[in-house]
Amino acid sequence: MEDKEQLLASLSKREREILAQLSAGLSDQQIADELILSLHTIKWYNRQIYSKLGVSGRTQAITTARALGLFNTNDLLVPSSFQASDQPMPVERRKVEHRVSFTTSFDETRIAFAIAGNGPPLVKVANYMGHVEYDWDSPVWAHWLEELIRSHTLIYYDERGSGLSDWNAEDVSFEAWVRDLETVVDAAGLRRFPLFAMSQAGAVAVAYTARHPDKVTRLIVHGAYSRGWLKRDLTEEQIEEEKLMISLMRVGWGRDNPAFRQVFAMQLFPDAPAEHIRALEEQMRLSVSPKNAVRLESEMHRIDVQDAASQITVPTLVLHSREDEAVPFEEGRLLASLIPKARFVALESKNHLLTKEESAWPKFVEAVRGFLGEEDE
Repeated sequence: MEDKEQLLASLSKREREILAQLSAGLSDQQIADELILSLHTIKWYNRQIYSKLGVSGRTQAITTARALGLFNTNDLLVPSSFQASDQPMPVERRKVEHRVSFTTSFDETRIAFAIAGNGPPLVKVANYMGHVEYDWDSPVWAHWLEELIRSHTLIYYDERGSGLSDWNAEDVSFEAWVRDLETVVDAAGLRRFPLFAMSQAGAVAVAYTARHPDKVTRLIVHGAYSRGWLKRDLTEEQIEEEKLMISLMRVGWGRDNPAFRQVFAMQLFPDAPAEHIRALEEQMRLSVSPKNAVRLESEMHRIDVQDAASQITVPTLVLHSREDEAVPFEEGRLLASLIPKARFVALESKNHLLTKEESAWPKFVEAVRGFLGEEDE
């Protein structure tokens, strides 16, 4: 009984729901249709379930669930010790209503975008390894989204080649990324709005803002840069290191063994809890294919928006972690220096992606809320 209680407590509400439907004989596609989720998402949940049950596949998961009596006539059983307040945070986050839609970009590539929250609009530029459907379940992204919808209607989307957007896009150029942002803004019917972006999406936001100063009221970027890897002053050793990373991505990204993805995740999350590392490396596999990961990463290396940054006239806030291992602190300082009158906030963190638990997160929240609040004064 104790083992059964522990197993149930380790499974999220969504995982128990999917396990029950697996046990009832539904296919992955049938479950996806029933729960209005993508097939990619269902397969990701399956892997989470298999890992928690200590099994390697569907048949073993069903056998284990039935042997332990986890389900009774296909209804979920919840142990008395498993109170609502004890449920994993991702379960609570799924209660946020977000409406997913699709729009077609300039080259017929379908772009998935979502809308959540209430209040004036706030646009978040698509970033690497995003997934509009799964992000609310992820400890990597959920707190970012929760903060951004606190007093705004958030419009956000998946980058072409990843998430729920088309994975077979031929064009994954920087110019295509900017035009996709233009497409989403038009599809949402937005006239003026603040723009938020992080990491490589910051450069997309800079280019868009320089082109459309009439639409962007305020610009906020975190962990961003104006010049990609190949545009920086690098040593031969650094160049070889990045070439090696690209090669490893080609062969290691999609494998069942998470060793490579964990190495990559540690660059973004060096000071995060182990469960955050595991969540990020799973999100990597869920959100983008090995082939597209290489294509997107390679295009990021060629980014150069230094001229565009100097043309920005809207109020801008630039935030960056001092010990960021993915994007050097000096690149954040350079971006802020290029944008006229930009405010720069240094955050005491090693993480490229801030966790909710670290001390830098409240400082980030305070700075962003204060900056956006000035728009209403």
